Amino acid sequence: MLYQLFELNHAALSPWRAAAKWGAAALGHESHPLYGTELGRTLAASCEFFETSTRRYGKPEFGLSETKIGGVTVPVCEEVVHETPFCRLLHFKREESLVPEDAKSRLMIVAPLSGHYATLLRGTVEALLPSHDIYITDWADARMVPLSEGGFDLDDYIDHVRGFCAFLGEGTHLLAVCQPSVPVLAATALMNEDREAHAPRSITLMGGPIDTRVNPTEVNNFATAQGYDWFASNVIMSVPWPHPGHGREVYPGFLQLSGFMAMNINRHVTAHWDYFNHLVEGDGSSATKHRDFYDEYLAVMDLPAEYYLQTIRRVFVEHHLPRGLFAYRGRKVDLTKITRTGLMTVEGEKDDISGVGQTLAAQVLCKNIPDDMRAHHEQEGVGHYGVFNGTRWEEEIEPLVSAFIKRQDARA
Repeated sequence: MLYQLFELNHAALSPWRAAAKWGAAALGHESHPLYGTELGRTLAASCEFFETSTRRYGKPEFGLSETKIGGVTVPVCEEVVHETPFCRLLHFKREESLVPEDAKSRLMIVAPLSGHYATLLRGTVEALLPSHDIYITDWADARMVPLSEGGFDLDDYIDHVRGFCAFLGEGTHLLAVCQPSVPVLAATALMNEDREAHAPRSITLMGGPIDTRVNPTEVNNFATAQGYDWFASNVIMSVPWPHPGHGREVYPGFLQLSGFMAMNINRHVTAHWDYFNHLVEGDGSSATKHRDFYDEYLAVMDLPAEYYLQTIRRVFVEHHLPRGLFAYRGRKVDLTKITRTGLMTVEGEKDDISGVGQTLAAQVLCKNIPDDMRAHHEQEGVGHYGVFNGTRWEEEIEPLVSAFIKRQDARA
């Protein structure tokens, strides 16, 4: 019922949004009698603020059309190379003739399926493009997947990782940001145990919940305190008509966004108040930066209910992976079987989503990886987002990740 009310409210506000958008445009035109006045700027800012605060944000674009390699501008073309009903594998194809041999290592970024689109990792992709041949998992919004396509759970997620590795072939490296660290580690163990030639050459886990018993955050404590049954009863809803996935059980994106916002509500209120003042003052640069961030942050997607609930139970409540209980389609996942894949773990000192030590736990669990195939880095001064985006990522973390990948290529 809540999902239906959300849709009804959004529809009811549509004419008001249209009026506000028209009002902002009219007040910003030099022919309007209030143009340039303090009253006119305040009214225009109010209209724009209302429109941007109540709209539904669609899926953003990556918009990466070029990169620079050794000072040379190299064109980049985004293409879909493999697709399932629940995920597209995107390739950022560079102009081959301009790419040196030492920048051709194949790297698949496994994006989180946790509420935001893969474009949240635009900065991650952009920083890695000069050094690697980049692919990324572009997960589908569950409300857009018809029921006829079947369900999607944690085992299906692992199937996708294994299937994409098989598609890309031998020598592929994986980089998992946050949530996918668990299924990527499980898939890697299975591929190593089965001696599959396309098992990844290395995996880099960044800010991932491998063992949330270590240094638990507010998010971890909430999941443990509420328990699986609470989530199953309170946050799972049915997609309403006329969305293509109507009838599918999901964890709605708007609920996930509400949780994100509530964690740092004071910061978001201050940011929006500053945004309003920037609009009134005519500070276009600051207002644009705000819009760019929130256009991405407020664009959310629904998650398949079975996948979400299994993740809550097996990762955050019952801690299956670190306890040796994690299973894939009834088969035990044994992390000690990982012997041919390099492992790098990256954490942020101020991460309030995956606490320090939670990702490092993978190094302890994967006992049989040789020492020269391991690396760990804790980045001081960054939170969860700063592990994979921003200046510290670009200048300090990414060079370490790329160097690790090159070392694993050199060993092969």
